[in-house]
Amino acid sequence: MGSGIAAISAAAGCKVLMLDLTIEAARQGAELIDAEHRDRVDVATFDDGMERLSSFDWIVEVIVEDLDIKRQLFERVEAARADGSIVTSNTSGIPLRDLAQGMGDRFAADVAITHFFNPPQLMKLFELVPGDDTSPEVIEKLADFAGTKLGKGVVYAKDTPNFIGNRVGCYFMLSALHKAKPFLDEGMTQETIDAVLSHPVGLPPTGVYGLIDLIGLDVMDLVGKNLAANLPAGDPGLACASFPEVEQRMLARGQLGRKSGGGFAKVNKLADGSREKETFDLTTEQWRPAVEPDLEGVPGDLGEVLFTETDQGRLAWDVFGGGLRYAADLVPEISDDIVNIDRAMRWGFNWALGPFELLDAIGPDRVIDKIRAEGGELPTMLQVLVNAGASSFYGAVDGVEGARYLGLDGGWHEVPED
Repeated sequence: MGSGIAAISAAAGCKVLMLDLTIEAARQGAELIDAEHRDRVDVATFDDGMERLSSFDWIVEVIVEDLDIKRQLFERVEAARADGSIVTSNTSGIPLRDLAQGMGDRFAADVAITHFFNPPQLMKLFELVPGDDTSPEVIEKLADFAGTKLGKGVVYAKDTPNFIGNRVGCYFMLSALHKAKPFLDEGMTQETIDAVLSHPVGLPPTGVYGLIDLIGLDVMDLVGKNLAANLPAGDPGLACASFPEVEQRMLARGQLGRKSGGGFAKVNKLADGSREKETFDLTTEQWRPAVEPDLEGVPGDLGEVLFTETDQGRLAWDVFGGGLRYAADLVPEISDDIVNIDRAMRWGFNWALGPFELLDAIGPDRVIDKIRAEGGELPTMLQVLVNAGASSFYGAVDGVEGARYLGLDGGWHEVPED
């Protein structure tokens, strides 16, 4: 991640200094940067290079996700940096208030969270999180630089657990591990679950198990622990922050995903040079040959599977429908508006549409009717939509579709430019 941030900054024409524990580690990181931009990058150790920070405008921390270690580093940075420089953390979930506590007024005014998504050379999302005392000028400078120089899509998040993208996306993944179990017990295959929770609902083809294999079960475990420690009481995410028992056993024996040679799936190279894909069956806890998913009766239209009276439809409604309802209940907690949530999920998780854009595509009234038929309570933004007498979350202005959005106040607002 650090090398990726350095790479895009160097490509934007910036002078970059990379600090690491050892000079060998710093040099290895620099070698990952394209050769045509590497002449803009210098390297040093934390011990030898700290005093050089006084000549840099933006100091980005990209170290291990440990609060105490980060704070120790920030104390050294604060002593070395110049007035007017900006300090940010690339943490994916540690609250800024904890990072800045007791660090002094100058630090509090100049610090923010700038959360890149990995790999930063490819992923558009840039979550920008201010603290209570962060100067508005700092946020303006970071947003302008990230958007115009680095080519990122800036999303304004709040200092809440896992911010926007990971709060919504990781709830979807972790809840899926739990909610899929009854369907597995009834005989549905993991291949079918991944296939239903991909293109039919506007998600990437990896599905759930494939995406977690890509991320790593160990990383998802850390995310879950962070959520368990920081989510507010009563949040639905608390019920699924810990893995089901089978996934806990996988984690314990190092069956983490692609990084370990296999997690929920693996690919074996055969003697004749061909490849064979296997699936780790969560009901038998044994490897078996991969099978074709059962998508018979799954509509081709985006999101229609949520309303089908089939096992696949029940799965989609329980898991992905649950994710939509969760997102619709997080305004204004994680964001003041729906636009930032939609952009975060498209730019950070490659959803075809953000949660509220998808609700518009399938018809919010259908979702409302289904929730009410089940005796459920409408989440915040669906209730706002009902109270406003609106039929969608986005509307047209002068013939331009999606130019305005429904706010928490029930009024219409102009969609800010990307």
